[in-house]
Amino acid sequence: MTDSHFHGARFWPLPDEPQDAGWNNRYFIDTEFTDFSRCQLISLAIVGENGYEFYGERTDFDPLLCSDFVNAVVLPQLGQFDGRAMPFEGLREALRKWLNNIPGTSGPVLCYDYETDLNLCRFLLGGPLPHGWRAEDISVRRNPERRASYYARHGGEHHALHDARANAYACAG
Repeated sequence: MTDSHFHGARFWPLPDEPQDAGWNNRYFIDTEFTDFSRCQLISLAIVGENGYEFYGERTDFDPLLCSDFVNAVVLPQLGQFDGRAMPFEGLREALRKWLNNIPGTSGPVLCYDYETDLNLCRFLLGGPLPHGWRAEDISVRRNPERRASYYARHGGEHHALHDARANAYACAG
């Protein structure tokens, strides 16, 4: 099943419980998607402060849903990593396997700077994060100078993996 008719990722409710899990085991997420009004996942990356990374691209998103910005900036950056492009269901299984390899007892925190990223991840998973995972909005905790410094050195802005790495770098100091 794909999300060709799914447009509500931006509105998935956040947990009611406090998300103060500490900063011992942070993982930074970023996604790219077709458009704000017709939101369909294109790619997803998670970068751990421990160096553990996940990246995947969908091969079955609908390119007709892409905004002009996505067509001009995001799509040309796809395909940089061999073996990471797959249909929705393959991406779902790869992400589930990757997340489940991180013990929930270690207190992993999925750090996001834009709620749609978290919601698209949940949609891809088909439900909530695995047991033991917490989510934390880091948009106000990021150091904008460090983030800009990352892009100045490495480029890649608006590519999910590079953006997730930039957020990890921006929160590391």
